[in-house]
Formats: sequence, C-alpha cells, structure tokens
Amino acid sequence: MTDRVYPSAKPNPPPAAVNGGGGAPTKTTQLYDPNRPRPVYRQQQNRRTRSCSCRKCCCLTFLYTLITLLILILLAAIGACIFYVLYHPKHPTFAVTSVRTGRFNLTQPDPSGFAHLTSRFDFTITAKNPNNKKITFVYNPMVISVTTAGVDSGNATLTGFTHAAGNTTVLRATVASDAAKDLDSDSVSELRSELGKKKGFPVTVVVNTMVEVQMGKIKTKKVGVRVTCQGIKGFPPKNATSKVGTLGTTSSNKCKVDLRIKIWKFTF
Repeated sequence: MTDRVYPSAKPNPPPAAVNGGGGAPTKTTQLYDPNRPRPVYRQQQNRRTRSCSCRKCCCLTFLYTLITLLILILLAAIGACIFYVLYHPKHPTFAVTSVRTGRFNLTQPDPSGFAHLTSRFDFTITAKNPNNKKITFVYNPMVISVTTAGVDSGNATLTGFTHAAGNTTVLRATVASDAAKDLDSDSVSELRSELGKKKGFPVTVVVNTMVEVQMGKIKTKKVGVRVTCQGIKGFPPKNATSKVGTLGTTSSNKCKVDLRIKIWKFTF
C-alpha cells in the first residue's frame, strides 16, 4: 500500500506584499505625538442635565404653591358657607323717618358775587339690626353730612353706640350750615331754582362711621361704612321764629349701605 498525502485544513496565508506587491493590506500603526494639540472637552450633556433639573424644580415649586393656594381658597369658602348657614348674617339698615327745616335763608350775592346760606335741619334716623342671632354691631361716632340741591348745608357728629341683634335704635341729629362758607353764583342759581318748586327741594343725608361686628367671643376689625339716604324733600320754614320748623317728606327716601374698605392709601 502506498501512503496518501492529505492537504492541510487551513490554507497558507498569502505572502505579504513587498514594495507595493499584491496581497492583503497590512494595518498601519499610529505613533503617539506628545506635541499634538488635544481637542477641547465640552460638557454639553452636563449643562443640559442641570438646565432640565432647574426647570423641573421651578415647575414643581409653582405646582405645589398653586395647589396650596387652591386648598386655602377651598377651606375659606367652606368656612364662609358654614358661617352663613349657622348665622345667616345681614347688614344693618337705615332710614330717615323725619326731617324738619328750622332755618333756611340764602343771602343776596355781595359785590364779589358770593352768597351765604344759613340753614338748620332736624333729622330722625332709624337704624335696625335685622339679625336674629347673636350678631352685634358696635359703631364709632357717626359724622352726618347734608346737602341741599347739591350745596353743602353742614354736618354734625353723633356718639357711637352698640347695636344688639334684633334691636331698633332711633338717632336724632341737628345739622347747621357754616355761615362763613361762601357760595358761588352757579350754586346760588341752582339752589334758588330748587327753592321755587312746590314739591320741595332735594335733601341728601350721608353718614360715615366705623363698625365692628361681634359674634359671641369673635370680634372683627373695624370696617368703614357709608350710608347714603336720598329721596328726601325739604321745605323752607314758613315762620322764621318757629322753633318746631317745617316738616319735610321722607316717604320716598332710600338709604344705601356701602362698606368702605381701605387698602394702603386707597378706599373702596
């Protein structure tokens, strides 16, 4: 028997190309150059991460603040509803029940064109506290101002009082004009035209005061209140020496109660 020669399973690699000869290309080796400039390293990814984290923190802070504010508003609304159901509070009411003109004299204009008004009014004002439960109004001194046909006719001050729930208080005030005050020609002509009417001249009463609300042991801060009463008619006195005066009409009078809330330098 003759011996057979089997070829190898792995073929021999082709000879390396010498001087540009054929064959597979060889890998090039890169040498390290210490003088070669290095590229500048920029941490762009870190900056983006910090920016995103700051925005996320701001959004969360705003969201938590908004949620807290909404919760406080909701609690305040619930408290107000409970208070309204328990007490059912009502604001006080006012009405001018009578007015008498004791004096009303308009002088002739002087050479400078000014005139003077001498007047005196006696008013009866009724104040009611319509609340049935323990809601008490505590009033400061009241300043009453009167105008006739848009002309200032004086003011007066009434002492403060405590107004218990369900009570009616009758106030009496005498308002006299300032004799030293001058009236211009426009005011004099307007006032004379109103005095000539048979239905009487219009009288407006304005009351300004501060009030505190008490509900048992709970006391609120004092809030400004303005009461404006219109629809009142006055008549000049028939007898200048009469102490009683001429009775006016108050059947059509309406009094409006407004809160005067002061915020910093502004009053609403």
